[in-house]
Amino acid sequence: MLSTISSAFPLILLAASQASAQSSSLSFYEGVIATGTMGTTNPPEPTASTNINQTSYARLLSLNSVDDWCIFAPPYESTISDSETFEVAWCTQPRNNARVIPDGTITGVSFLKTDMYVQILGYGDLTKLNIPYGDYGGELDPHGAYGSGNPEGGNVTTNVVGEDINIVEWMLYVSYEMFCIRACIQANETYSASAMCWHELDEMGCQFVMPGNYNFNGTFETCDADVAYPPGWYPEVESDGQTSFSSFAQYWTGVVDGVTYTVGDTVTPSSAYSTPSSSNCVTTSTISNGIALASLTSGAVGTVPTSSAGGSGTASRSGSASGATVSASNAASPSFCASSSSHYGGVFFTALMSAVTAVVFLH
Repeated sequence: MLSTISSAFPLILLAASQASAQSSSLSFYEGVIATGTMGTTNPPEPTASTNINQTSYARLLSLNSVDDWCIFAPPYESTISDSETFEVAWCTQPRNNARVIPDGTITGVSFLKTDMYVQILGYGDLTKLNIPYGDYGGELDPHGAYGSGNPEGGNVTTNVVGEDINIVEWMLYVSYEMFCIRACIQANETYSASAMCWHELDEMGCQFVMPGNYNFNGTFETCDADVAYPPGWYPEVESDGQTSFSSFAQYWTGVVDGVTYTVGDTVTPSSAYSTPSSSNCVTTSTISNGIALASLTSGAVGTVPTSSAGGSGTASRSGSASGATVSASNAASPSFCASSSSHYGGVFFTALMSAVTAVVFLH
């Protein structure tokens, strides 16, 4: 059964009414801007045009535009569940001392900007990023089972607000053929950054946790979008006209340190409450970086070798489907970044450990 988490709250507020953190001239609500140092593997700040290093262990992601973004993936062939603590940054451009995503890997991207978060949805052959074929993947976030993050030392930045900011809350779902990533760039009294980037629904998959238009494969698009409700939140209008919310908690039962715990709801909702509409979509013909990675020797480090062919990663069709409904071929399923407890119990266990910790320490 869904548990009530708040009452007498208004519906989605798109602008933060108060701010307690600042980045230069911009103000942000508490819990949005990270103030610590970068992980030990990372440059001190997001940096463009760094040397190519296809054996890098840097773990700094930047989410800037449809052709300038990064995701985490294994440093060598490994399932997401086995490599979640030590995965590395792979970027579409040479930046952050990270590895470069080879041209032809990504077949479709939807880059969404909202008032509360930036979100990237993508399709591709992610076996080229060391994810084994058939690995349905899992969820990565800055928390992890014991608070050190998955991967450890992983950081996320974005410049969609007009300057680079370091993000506290983010979540990434990635499989061998699809990914979705959200970085929370604002909050307010009703919706915290941690709620908007809630990280304990790893089995639900991209379309449940990050609802949006998933009919974009073959297209590279940039859109504005409405704000979704926080993952697992369902609004209810009370008899007095006030709005309250119920939340869905993913079910898990198991033994931790000899003690049996059971958390979450036994009934799983069929979908997110709603799918936000997107608008002002602009398509890009290609996100090719034109880098001839194949001409590099294994483990090469150096400046960018360009490809006379211009690389691949070109869209096979143009146009966008703003606010379109999800087609059957791209409907939510375990193959789209939802981890399976039978195949990938490590991911399932890790994502729910923080909920178990809350049970241990709060009850």
